[in-house]
Order: sequence, then structure tokens, then C-alpha cells
Amino acid sequence: MPEKKAKKRTAGPKKRRKLAGKSIALEASAILDAPVPSDVSSLRNAIEEDGGTVLASYREPFCGRWLILAALPIDKIEPTPYQRNLSDAHARKLETVIAKLRCFLDPIIVVRKESKDSETRYWTPNGNHRLSAMKTLGAKSIIGIVVPEASIAYQILALNTEKAHNLRERSLEVIKMYQELATLDNATEEAYALEFEEAALITLGLCYLGNGRFSGGAYHPILRRSDQFIKEPLESALAVRRHRAQALMDLDKTVVEKVEALKAKGLTSPYLKSFVVARINPLRFRPKDAAPLSFDEVLERMIRATEKMNVEKIKVEDLAKSGGAPED
Repeated sequence: MPEKKAKKRTAGPKKRRKLAGKSIALEASAILDAPVPSDVSSLRNAIEEDGGTVLASYREPFCGRWLILAALPIDKIEPTPYQRNLSDAHARKLETVIAKLRCFLDPIIVVRKESKDSETRYWTPNGNHRLSAMKTLGAKSIIGIVVPEASIAYQILALNTEKAHNLRERSLEVIKMYQELATLDNATEEAYALEFEEAALITLGLCYLGNGRFSGGAYHPILRRSDQFIKEPLESALAVRRHRAQALMDLDKTVVEKVEALKAKGLTSPYLKSFVVARINPLRFRPKDAAPLSFDEVLERMIRATEKMNVEKIKVEDLAKSGGAPED
């Protein structure tokens, strides 16, 4: 009699992770149960002077930070200058939905930004597509949650969840923020770790500024392990970043030459550049307990490996075994 095969246990739904520690959240009854701080009162007055209407001042329920819900003149709001380009498809979809529902239900996030060179403007670090859709539909005002702390405008990567960023967009937003922040104070890159997300995005951002078609995706996994925040003021660290970006773009030119040589041999694949970069990656088989390599050490080894690479010895089978995702 044949043996019965044991039934595979199907994995049940994963339990949500329980957070340790005492809750710091507010009860619903405590949202308005506190005197309004003077800076929030001043911001309320400024909004009214700008032609807006304050609907409410309240403490957000998680940490109790003060926020203002307001109707703002739509022509006084613009996206932060660090944002990626608007997605026409996403904006059109929002226009269609809002027009069909005949209702705008999702307030944008706003900070008040005063400028000596122009009229007072409001920046939105999260809500550009909604703002664009409402402007196209002819709205005269829009509901926004005004955050008193203007620094929230620089936390765009953490805030913007309405459409996922790709690597190029993230990198360009980071380097544009970096360039402005470098003019404000003597803070180091680590002071803005939340805003920049990771050091690799700074270097890649400069590469994308130099070459909009740069294949950052091929190098990103390597940079994430080797490119660290520089412990110098942003203005002086920017010079180091430019040097790193130039070194990476110079390496990429050699990599492209190897890719073209492989194509001349008849090898065709969307993974060719990723394949070449993987072959010269000094971290690929590096033991986990080995001392970490610096950015300069990694680039130096990659340059040497690229120069030594003999494309004549590479076979179709080698490419087939490599797998991996194509560069963006």
C-alpha cells in the first residue's frame, strides 16, 4: 500500500508585530485639550493674512505635534523645488476620480515658506499630484494640513507615499535638497540622515545631474555597502561628493566599453551592464566578518578589475548563470 504524502502546512496570516513600551498617543478627547502655542497662533494669523481660512488647530494623535487644518488659495501653493517630475498619468487619474466623485477628500501637506525675492508661497512636500489635479479642474482653493515646522519640507522621501519613487527620482531629490541645505548651516550629512535616507543617494544624485541616463541601479547595491555619510560640513563635503560621482561616471564609461564589446561578440541581454558590474564587484564574495572597504577602496578595485576583464573569455553560459535585474 503506497504511503500517504504528508500534507504541507499552509502558512497562516502573519501576526502583527507588537510594539514594546508605553503608548505616547493621545486620547481623542485630548486632541484639543491644551492651550494653543504662540507660534501656532502666529501661523494662524499669517494664513488668514495670506487669504486662507483656518478651519482648526489641533494636536496630531500620535505624538501631539500641533497642526493647522486650513483652506488655502491654490495659486499660492507649489511643490517643493526638490521633487521629482510630475507623473502625467497619475495626475490625470486623480483628475478623473475627483471629477467623478465631485469631491476632494485627501488634504495635502503644506508648510509656509517666506521668500524675500517673491510673494509668500506655501510648499507641499506631499501632495503635488493632488495639487496639480485640482488646479487643472479649476479649483480656487484646496484643503491642506499646515505643519508649523518648515523643516518638514525636506523630509520628502519619508512623507511622499502617493506614488513610489524610483532610484533616479530619489537621488535627484536628495541632491537638490543637499545643495540648498549646504547654504543654510554647518551641519554634517549625518544631521540630515532622515532627509537623505542613505549616503549612496547623494553620490548617485550628482551622477544623474551629470548624466540623466546614468545607470545608477547597476551600482546602487555596491554603494549602499561602501558609501558612508561624510563627517564634514555639507559645503565642504559636497566637493568630496563631486569627486566620488566623477570617479563613478569615469568607471561607468569603461564598463560601457566592455558592454559594447560583449554586444559585438553577439551577446545580447538586458542584463549586460549588471553582469559586467557584478563581475568587477569586490564585495560580491567578501566574507561578512571582513573589515569594510571604503568608497575609494571599492572604486579602485573595480577600476582595476574592469581594465583586466577579457571579454573574449566570457561565454554565453556565463551570462545565463548570472541572472539579476536590469539596470534602471
